[in-house]
Amino acid sequence: MRVVAGLLLLLLGLCGSGAQGEAGGLGEVAEINQNPDPKHPAEESTQQSTKQTDPDVWTELRALRDMVVEQKVHMELLQRENSDLQTRLSSSESRIDQLERENAEKPKVAFYAALTDAGNLGPYNTDITLKYSKVFTNIGKAYNPSTGFFTAPVKGVYWFQFTVHGYDTSATGVYVYKNNQIMMANWENINNGVREYLTNSLLLELTAGDEIHLVLPSGWSVYDSLSNFNTFSGSLLFTL
Repeated sequence: MRVVAGLLLLLLGLCGSGAQGEAGGLGEVAEINQNPDPKHPAEESTQQSTKQTDPDVWTELRALRDMVVEQKVHMELLQRENSDLQTRLSSSESRIDQLERENAEKPKVAFYAALTDAGNLGPYNTDITLKYSKVFTNIGKAYNPSTGFFTAPVKGVYWFQFTVHGYDTSATGVYVYKNNQIMMANWENINNGVREYLTNSLLLELTAGDEIHLVLPSGWSVYDSLSNFNTFSGSLLFTL
């Protein structure tokens, strides 16, 4: 009987111990489920830093995108401006080329000549054509010192000038002729051997072939020397 009672007590003790173990195990499981294992502090810091950094990165990317768009627009404006400048430059170069061609094609006419080194010329019993034989300038070869005639090579507006000097006679002066028509008459009376000087100029519209010459009227005289007191000059101002 004692043996049986001892066995019963041993069984009861074992059952009690098992029940307590199961209860303890379930409690631990519940505690584990209610309190999950916390993450490492470094991992939590990285996640927080990532969450804070992500908005900043997108902001910077948007700013860069806007900057690129702005630079692209600016570049397009510069390209258009450069294209306009190139067009204007080409137009200016074309105009310059045209002006250079026109200038090269435009006849160049200018002359300047003095009368003589012989001293007094005249007075004569008839009108004579003055031949300005000392030629200093004759661009275009429109003035002929052998005849004293200037012949217009093209239609245009011409400018002419002359100077006259005389003394020891009653009068000095010249007539300016266009072909056979007097265009201007200039003279000075000389008294008591006083030297007289005069100068004048005129603008004439001439056609190709028109002739200009100066005439010393009968009874008058001029005086010239190395000082070139008597001169005749002219030039083409522009063509018509």
